[in-house]
Amino acid sequence: MPETLTIVVVEEDRDRAIAIVDALKESGDYDVFVIGNASGLARKISAHAPDVVLIDIDNPTRDMLEELTLASGPLERPVAMFVSPAAGGLARTAIEAGLSAYVADGLKPERLKPIMDAAIARFQIARQMRSELAETRRALEERKVIDRAKGLLMKARSIDEGEAYSILRRAAMDQGRRVADVAEALVTAAGLLS
Repeated sequence: MPETLTIVVVEEDRDRAIAIVDALKESGDYDVFVIGNASGLARKISAHAPDVVLIDIDNPTRDMLEELTLASGPLERPVAMFVSPAAGGLARTAIEAGLSAYVADGLKPERLKPIMDAAIARFQIARQMRSELAETRRALEERKVIDRAKGLLMKARSIDEGEAYSILRRAAMDQGRRVADVAEALVTAAGLLS
């Protein structure tokens, strides 16, 4: 996260918005923007390119929650939603939608900084996990392609697995490419010829 955070606050009540902005200004050096009307929310949020989004809504419906979470880009940045205690039943939906924090006790200015810090930390952990998962999936797909290419070489040349991998590795080194890329080309070519 950058040193000076840009924060978008979604709050329709003007007095509450002022209290939130004041609490943020007291707790750190932030650039704070308030969105007072939820129409066109995605466009308004992206116009500010915030580091964090704070949404204060008394009693969101499931549809409103999904719309707000999609509009605020919870997979791109930390998003914390503050709701009244009566709206506590939507916590699972909010977390599944990617919110970093869902506080069912409303927004209290004195609790804003610690909740925001927790939302940022949770977001960073989730982003790291998503990145690691994507890398693992990519590596698994590459492993499958390499295994298929080795199988093709073993069958075509009547060689063992070690020799097949050596051929792939040598071709990759000769061409200045990754083994997975050479394997992908071999599998694609074999598919075209069969």
